[in-house]
Amino acid sequence: MIKLADDVSSGDHVCAIPDSVEHLGEISSGFVVHGLARGEKIFFFDDDGAADGLLRRMAEDGHDPEEPLRVGQLEIVPEEGTRLTFRTPLADIHAGITGEVLRALDEGWAGARITGQVHAALDPGASGTLPEYDGLLARLVRENPDTLTALCTFDHVHFPDESIDIMRALHRDHLAATGAYDDGLLRIVRLGIGHARLAGEIDHSNRPKITTLLHQALDATLRSADAPTDIGLDMASVRFVDVASAVALVHAAESFPSTHRLVLHRVRPRVQRILDRCGAAFSPQLAFDDEPPRTVPPSKSAR
Repeated sequence: MIKLADDVSSGDHVCAIPDSVEHLGEISSGFVVHGLARGEKIFFFDDDGAADGLLRRMAEDGHDPEEPLRVGQLEIVPEEGTRLTFRTPLADIHAGITGEVLRALDEGWAGARITGQVHAALDPGASGTLPEYDGLLARLVRENPDTLTALCTFDHVHFPDESIDIMRALHRDHLAATGAYDDGLLRIVRLGIGHARLAGEIDHSNRPKITTLLHQALDATLRSADAPTDIGLDMASVRFVDVASAVALVHAAESFPSTHRLVLHRVRPRVQRILDRCGAAFSPQLAFDDEPPRTVPPSKSAR
């Protein structure tokens, strides 16, 4: 069954196969933030800096992780703890996670969520196989259908294709793919008519995709009587834009009719400096906003 990120709830054991590092951050952040909003306690298993990526993406998405960390609603299992877990007998893991779920309920949380990086299950010293660990997690979710939710992510950086195919087949529920474009360097997600979120780096390899995106967004807004007059790009997760791409963004804005603007939201200082040097400050059709775009995701508007 295909599930949307904000449809995942207690009793779900969902699989996701990220297309890129940016996609992995997007998925993990969405799952964690949704659980926090539901009053659940989150256990995130860190490895290879996955927790740093999660916290960075949460902040970029406008969700400060400091308070959940401070009050213990978000608990990060450090890398050494994650690796130790996968060297522990499966029966002991079962007892440990069961105890953590009960502890979360005793602390007043509505339930518990588990996710993180689990490629330590592939290490030679692991006490079980990847399917065995996943079967254990599925059992735990079945035993705690009203209080436990799990997200398993299997990315192509840490897992061989053969393992990914096996895990994809073992899971009944999968997260829906929301990206409009992902080349491993830049990821684009549509947020609604005339709006999109960009994450990663923009250079000569994907510059034409940005130009096409803007033309399509403008065309869609011109055809819709209810669409906003601003074309919005959320740039919070864009870490780099080369000069030619910055010039292309300015030129694209200048090609808009006088009734419409290109609004770049949450632009990082480094990217802002490049845009300013390429004439952004002198383009009346180009504007900047420090707040995220105010729009409803297509998944919600379609319901």
